[in-house]
Amino acid sequence: MHDSSHSETPYTALGFYHKISQLRADTWNALKRDLGQLVRLKDEGGQRQLIKAIDVKLTRLEIIEDYHAFPSKEDFRHIWALFERQEYGLLEKVVRRLVRALISESYRRRHVDLSETDADAEDLETLDALNQLRRGHPASNSSAQPYFELLIVDNLSAQEEEVVREAFHNLRRPEDRFVYDVVTVRSFEDALIAVLVNPNIQACLIRYEFPYKSKYNLSALRNYLEGLSEQELEHQSEAERSILLSSMISELRPEIDQFLVTSGDVESTASGDIRHFRRIFYRETDYIEQHHTILRAIDDRYRTPFFDALREYSRKPTGVFHAMPISRGKSVTRSHWAGHMIDFYGINIFLAETSATSGGLDSLLQPYGPIKKAQEYAARAFGARRSFFVTNGTSTANKIVVQALIKPRDIVLVDRDCHKSHHYGMVLAGAHVSYLDSYPLDDYSMYGAVPLHEIKKTLLAYRRAGELERVKMLLLTNCTFDGVVYNVRRVMEECLAIKPDLVFLWDEAWFAFASFNPTYRPRTAMHAARTLRDRYRSEAYREEYAAWKAEFDALDPDDDATWLERPLLPDPDLVRLRAYATHSTHKTLTSLRQGSMIHVFDQDFRQRVEAPFHEAYMTHTSTSPNYQILASLDVGRMQAEMEGFELVHAQVEAALSLREQLYTHPLLQKYFRVLKNADMVPAEYRESGVESFYDPVTGWNQMEEAWARDEFVIDPSRITIAIGATGVDGDAFKNEYLMNKYGIQINKTSRNTVLFMTNIGTTRGSIAYLLDVLIKLAKEFETRWEESSRPERRIIEQRVHSLTRELPPLPDFSRFHDAFRRSPETPEGDIRSAYFLSYDEENTEYLRFDNGELQAQTRQGRDVVSASFVIPYPPGFPVLVPGQVVSEEILHFLQALDVTEIHGYRPELGLLVFTAAALAEPPAC
Repeated sequence: MHDSSHSETPYTALGFYHKISQLRADTWNALKRDLGQLVRLKDEGGQRQLIKAIDVKLTRLEIIEDYHAFPSKEDFRHIWALFERQEYGLLEKVVRRLVRALISESYRRRHVDLSETDADAEDLETLDALNQLRRGHPASNSSAQPYFELLIVDNLSAQEEEVVREAFHNLRRPEDRFVYDVVTVRSFEDALIAVLVNPNIQACLIRYEFPYKSKYNLSALRNYLEGLSEQELEHQSEAERSILLSSMISELRPEIDQFLVTSGDVESTASGDIRHFRRIFYRETDYIEQHHTILRAIDDRYRTPFFDALREYSRKPTGVFHAMPISRGKSVTRSHWAGHMIDFYGINIFLAETSATSGGLDSLLQPYGPIKKAQEYAARAFGARRSFFVTNGTSTANKIVVQALIKPRDIVLVDRDCHKSHHYGMVLAGAHVSYLDSYPLDDYSMYGAVPLHEIKKTLLAYRRAGELERVKMLLLTNCTFDGVVYNVRRVMEECLAIKPDLVFLWDEAWFAFASFNPTYRPRTAMHAARTLRDRYRSEAYREEYAAWKAEFDALDPDDDATWLERPLLPDPDLVRLRAYATHSTHKTLTSLRQGSMIHVFDQDFRQRVEAPFHEAYMTHTSTSPNYQILASLDVGRMQAEMEGFELVHAQVEAALSLREQLYTHPLLQKYFRVLKNADMVPAEYRESGVESFYDPVTGWNQMEEAWARDEFVIDPSRITIAIGATGVDGDAFKNEYLMNKYGIQINKTSRNTVLFMTNIGTTRGSIAYLLDVLIKLAKEFETRWEESSRPERRIIEQRVHSLTRELPPLPDFSRFHDAFRRSPETPEGDIRSAYFLSYDEENTEYLRFDNGELQAQTRQGRDVVSASFVIPYPPGFPVLVPGQVVSEEILHFLQALDVTEIHGYRPELGLLVFTAAALAEPPAC
């Protein structure tokens, strides 16, 4: 084999592993192109240059392919042999076949022997590639056995690797539900790299003794191996090193099924901390037992209990004598007019349509069978203790959680710019709301997220007022629409130090995919809750807390600075982990529209919450839930467990490619500026000092540092582009340019930005199309300027100035009027009383601010108080809520808005406000 260990390129160190699959595909294609040129080229100087370039690419590819089953190490030895024998024509044919096999993924369906070079073999690869194009994607071939790769960690020789691989190959049977190939690595570091760069790995067999260090300089592992000492690891026992490796693999890829093969005292090993292993094998255990155990483990994740039950139900002959004429498709199959509905949707969706909860199906309101099992699998996939399916969106999921946990007059701390469902949820629950202000990004007319300092300060105000017991919940959005992500673990830990039983509701509507990526996962609610639970149970934490407490007690506990200016630790004897997360599964994973989930990690759920949660769930959940949505949630969970890592990685790769082009293309930079980490997260919240995840020389290797340390980070898969330099506002750019001209759909704009979101369905072709459109638009703006007259240029300059300089400061929450406050010492307000007070017409009036009427009232000393929600789009959150005093800052902001859609505001009448008489005798809080 060619010795590549000496090569010191960024790729050797896999510093670009964030884009490893694109690097892999692009390098193989470039190698194929170089070989084709070499075969045709006659110039010796040109040939030497190409041979050198081919050597570099092969060296780079050998490192990457070391962690994949196809092409195998034997295949690569064959490739190097052809190269060294200068058989370039034959090598070009082999590489061409290999590239076709990778593109068509035919290696998943049959053995590809690269030593075969006849025309029939080449035609077979071509046919596979054509079939893939016809189908759109190889996975659509549902009859094929799903393919995965088994990682074996063992210090084997090349000959021993082939023996092991052949042994597992010989166990394959046509009746097996899955087919797999084997990847072997020889060290601790190589095992970690393999699970990072190879998404096909679904199972891992850790065997015997293996060294710690890889032969490669793997800088990609720098952040994951922090704190580990090579010397300590080298002196660990076989069992200790295997257990540590399994825990790290579980942290990176928790879905991987792990098995231990030990040559030592198997009974003693089994009694240790082996929670990440599904089973331990003694070295004498034969391959057949291992083979069947691995397949059973994969099958456990592959099952879709409710979807399978629904498919089985659709095949049964039934007599329908209940509601729903469309059940079994009867009302449309017999129709002379509605038959085209079946032509469009197909018959299966109607055969599966029913309101039955028996016959193999289940009830969503009281699940006992396949729905119950599907929800248990969802909890496993997302790291929750309990998970619940919701078929009418995350707006409803949010209301269920709030109603289950909050009683009237309980205080809830809420980020003011959260989704409107939370504001209405507060009304329904009768909560007393204390709004928290996010840091503003005035230059882009958007908010960031709520600083921890602000949260702690608010909790301490309640502590000082003797009202901390009434504070029941902290409700935050993670991540925000614009991609701002909290340091969830830090927020929870420091808040629990002030109030040990505080409940956290994390609205992760846009963050369901994060559970399936090792960089994103630590900033999810369920992972943070589980990590903190384990941390507080440990003796190491008790020692850390004792040392911290001794230092803290020496300070003045009545001084807020004591609490605000240092990290806080909760008392392990008092703390209770109570975290809830709501996911819009349909937004970022596979599910039909309105498919959502509630995930629970609450140590008090069974004792205190289960009964009210059930009642809240019954309150908001239809008695006729859509079974197709439930089935899609079940399938979406399975897909996330089986290939979520791969799909999310590809999503991030696509986003990074788009960002790279926008960072470096001169014309695009002139009109479209991608907002970086530093643009959306102020310096005081970036402890790492990382301003951009990308560097032209070192690539994307700063991302982990920021995500590990900073209070806030930006999700790179959400690309916010400032378009002020175009002179076109966000709403017009979205509709007139992107949608009407090119059919590009986006969700969110601000006055001078547009947001592009990648997801697990985004392809490299989609990114290429978007870049092509943006370049065309940039050229159009360039031509517009070049061909404009002097007056026209002045108009364009005025528009650009307005969108880049004349941006009104975003207003903070003013305050609730005293009529809706219980205490002047604390900021919460009774939003429910204010909301329903407006139902009586005599309590409200309209005041216009465009003619100065409202301003005149405030100058006379009147507190003008909103009687409704006022929500401009964009930015899409309430500028005013019922019971809130209208401040000068809010008025200035509303006057400066140039959007046409403001819910709760009628331009011809004005703002709906409470009369002075209504506020004189408000309902009791």
